[in-house]
Amino acid sequence: MKLRKLGKTNVKVSEISLGTWQLGSQWGMPFSHDEAYHILGTAKSEGINCLDTADVYQGGLSEKTIGQYTKQHSYHPFVITKVGRYLPEQKKELYTEEALRKFVDASRKNMDVEALDMVLLHCPPTDAYLEPRIFKIMDQLVLEGKIKHYGVSVEKIEEAMMAMKYPGVEAIEVIFNMFRLKPAESFFAEAMNNNVGIIVRVPLASGLLTGKYHQTTKFNPDDHRTFNRNGEAFDKGETFSGVDYDLGLKAVNALKKLFNTENLAPIALRWILMFDAVSTVIPGASRAEQVLWNTEAAKLPPLTQAQMDGVEAIYNQYIKSSVHHLW
Repeated sequence: MKLRKLGKTNVKVSEISLGTWQLGSQWGMPFSHDEAYHILGTAKSEGINCLDTADVYQGGLSEKTIGQYTKQHSYHPFVITKVGRYLPEQKKELYTEEALRKFVDASRKNMDVEALDMVLLHCPPTDAYLEPRIFKIMDQLVLEGKIKHYGVSVEKIEEAMMAMKYPGVEAIEVIFNMFRLKPAESFFAEAMNNNVGIIVRVPLASGLLTGKYHQTTKFNPDDHRTFNRNGEAFDKGETFSGVDYDLGLKAVNALKKLFNTENLAPIALRWILMFDAVSTVIPGASRAEQVLWNTEAAKLPPLTQAQMDGVEAIYNQYIKSSVHHLW
């Protein structure tokens, strides 16, 4: 597994890491402790040294399971966790010192560590980035040794640009995939200029870019791919990257023809790794086998310029007009 530097942290992280939103469970299905351990064990054996979690994932079970497994199996990954979604509303006024300390201390307890490797503010509202006091609180938590590094997870590129103005922000987590090209326009270059690491989330557009879904595919009623297609529960950009499902299928079929394959997942991940600004990609896994499929991407040869141009052309034809201006 190749390693890349995570911005100002100078920590070298695996270019394919592990997102743990669905750790040990299918979306909308019960948590499986045994499967979660199997997933983490496979990540360890594959050379993945970076995990991404959040205090709200599985109601804290994701953090707790990571903490338990890493101690029991002498596994020492760089663990990124996110806080802020337990607030009753996403309002800048609620990002108080009391709230942030409570969240950080809870995550420290969940993972049984003195200091969290990295904490990201979990998609706070846009106007929160205009509040220096919030970032001063994070700076103070670093000084106190409760967190080692911090950054933000964002919905919009304008939020990422605002976040970089704060020297303490060492990494930014952003949605980037074949259906979300906007980050590569100017944000990537700016991040490299500021030595800010980029963590790529939703790399497969909620599975749409695997190439395995069709018009007849049925998702679990409790799966966000069923109930959040128009942003009914949270930002619709989190579900299929905000792309209309049927339109996305047309683009997927075009991508399959471009790459002459039915299995787009490893190519979609390898495409992301073509961008030097990217520090790591965090595809999730609900089964251990999916970890193996994800890491295959790191073994693929670089894509050709013709292939890269082909992806952009498909994006421009099918996707750009409906999503590019939104995030």
